[in-house]
Amino acid sequence: MNPSGERVFPETSLPMSNLAILAIDTATEACSAALGVDGHVIERSEIAPRRHAELILPMIESLLAEARLSRRDLGGIAVGRGPGAFTGVRLAISVAQGLALGLDLPVVPVSSLAALAIDAPDDEAHRGNAILAVIDARMGEIYAGVFQRTTDGLVEAIADESVGPAQTWIRPRNPDEAAAESGTHSPGLRRDAPPSGLHGVRWSVVGSGWDAHRAALAARLPAAPVFADGARYPQARAVLRLAAPRFARGEGLAPEAALPVYLRDKVALTLEEQRAR
Repeated sequence: MNPSGERVFPETSLPMSNLAILAIDTATEACSAALGVDGHVIERSEIAPRRHAELILPMIESLLAEARLSRRDLGGIAVGRGPGAFTGVRLAISVAQGLALGLDLPVVPVSSLAALAIDAPDDEAHRGNAILAVIDARMGEIYAGVFQRTTDGLVEAIADESVGPAQTWIRPRNPDEAAAESGTHSPGLRRDAPPSGLHGVRWSVVGSGWDAHRAALAARLPAAPVFADGARYPQARAVLRLAAPRFARGEGLAPEAALPVYLRDKVALTLEEQRAR
């Protein structure tokens, strides 16, 4: 379906033609929803801190109206499961679960850091870069994930997602580099990472954590990143792009199994902690 006036994003076309998928992400300052139908994607997105609960349902209804679909025409729901702001992550999961339960639909939760990473440049000049996706977690900390581009243009994690001060973030090493430094497994590198580990020493950095902690993060990288953009946020179109192959493989979850990922259980600093900073 391609109704008149539809905004189509060829770079995020879906590898399916008969399943309408709704995606949402409200984990950061960006509130976004996207709808994939007949291989095309339309979206709504707004930088609107503290207005996500007000905006997300009207965004969804607007997308359905533009595509001339009803909720009953949906085949699945993809959701940014965090990490990110506690209230934003809870909102996205709650909306996804509520819609999916009412419509008896499968849900695919997607890492909001992976959704951020997939928006890093993928042209010839940047292909092969390691991608650091980093979200400002407030309280002097960051949510961080390291990814590499896959042959199908998506991304896969090569290190566990983490939260902590930017100045203590541990850069994952190539296996040979890690062995040379310590004789042991790199602290950040996933044990199931591909044998090649990182695909090179060049880095792309995306996300609000870069603007908030640029100097500290730059000091943790082996060289200046070849690309850095601290004004990017996870977007629903990216959640949709990452979820589409999983829906095609039948990997959707029951709504109650789609859970948030917070990475930490603390929302704010105590007064004593604030005074100590």
